[in-house]
Amino acid sequence: MIRRLRTRIRAGHQRSTSHKGIFYGWWIVAAGFGVQLVIGGLLNQAYGAYVVLLRQEFGWSKTALAAAFSMARFENGLLGPLGGWLCDRFGPRTVMRIGLTLLGIGFMLFSQVNSLLTFYLAFFVMAVGSNLGGFLPLTVSVVNWFRRRRATALAMTQMGFAVGGLIVPIVVLSLETFGWRGTAFGSGVLVLVVGLPLSQLIRHQPEDYGEVVDGVAESASEKVALANEPLVDFTAREAMRAPSFWLISLGHGSALLVVSAVMVHLVVHLNENLGYSLGTAALVITLMTSMQLVGQIVGGFLGDRFSKRLISVGCMAMHAVGLLLVAYATVLPMVLAFAVLHGLAWGTRGPLMQAIRADYFGRSSFGVIMGFSSLVTMFGNISGPLIAGLLADSTGSYETGFTVLAVLAAIGSLFFLLATRPQPPVRPAVAPLAAVVAASERGPGGH
Repeated sequence: MIRRLRTRIRAGHQRSTSHKGIFYGWWIVAAGFGVQLVIGGLLNQAYGAYVVLLRQEFGWSKTALAAAFSMARFENGLLGPLGGWLCDRFGPRTVMRIGLTLLGIGFMLFSQVNSLLTFYLAFFVMAVGSNLGGFLPLTVSVVNWFRRRRATALAMTQMGFAVGGLIVPIVVLSLETFGWRGTAFGSGVLVLVVGLPLSQLIRHQPEDYGEVVDGVAESASEKVALANEPLVDFTAREAMRAPSFWLISLGHGSALLVVSAVMVHLVVHLNENLGYSLGTAALVITLMTSMQLVGQIVGGFLGDRFSKRLISVGCMAMHAVGLLLVAYATVLPMVLAFAVLHGLAWGTRGPLMQAIRADYFGRSSFGVIMGFSSLVTMFGNISGPLIAGLLADSTGSYETGFTVLAVLAAIGSLFFLLATRPQPPVRPAVAPLAAVVAASERGPGGH
């Protein structure tokens, strides 16, 4: 109550953050797009190309290199609740500054590694930086600024990650021209030069700047609708008591089994098992991320109009079929079909994962709720690369590992099917403040 009063007072003295009539939330989306492009293109999407060159130089096993990726996801999952709390407490912009600085330094450290241990340490710093500098704070910010077009705004922010995949051929060219050390050091410089200025545009809550969610107040009819279906913000504790919290987390984790395995092992599979060049593998990634981009546009549009839960069920089936196609590919069209299916599923489902959590549990404690959810989803990020890597090292191919992950993804669709909207939390009744004030003014025996 006191916080809301202070916010209204500040709103009366601060000018709107809108620029030339454009709702400021869209500037946050644009900045988030840019940050996701940098992180996605230089790190997440390009990691598979680094794996090939590291194996050539050091002879490290696929499992050892997959372990770095999985270790990073484990650490991100453990830090999720803390990162979410920091975003809710100090604001996403402060968290992003710290994260992007760590990411830039981590890239520079990576360029100097000479052993598996130093590689793990450098990648640990990079992983912390990418988590705190990108997806987590950006999602918290966008969720707080949008309600009606939340899925669209999240999709547009995450499109930066997909567009980042389109620059992988440029990263590969740099790797071939300047080597992986020079490319890594240059990537660290780019993160600092491009990412930090963009983070300055991020804001936490619109009410703190004289704005309202979505940029417009609800009309009378919308207020009536909201009164009939009240928006109740769950606390983290209340959210975790709801079965849908765990079902969404398990479904999301099942999807990440496939996504993480593909990010780590796809280029190696295409290069070593299927015999394609690094250039051809980069083009496959370009097609996949192009489809991811299309999927994000479609997912944002559909997610604001239809059941996010049922759309996610369909995407899980596409993940499973796509992975089976590339696992048993004998001709290039099968690989291309995988790229289309996996890219569309990834892009469409991605923004819905956070939008459905915000729809179900509200935005007041969203950062912490998302952070605790990451404790569950991290097992998908960890297990996917390790399962594929271990089975590839033991069998000599990715067929068995990719098949196991495809089956698990198909099973994961059931979690989304069962994740229906939770009932509002039951709380002790509290007398309205106006009634309490009036009663105190009447005094004992007053009427």
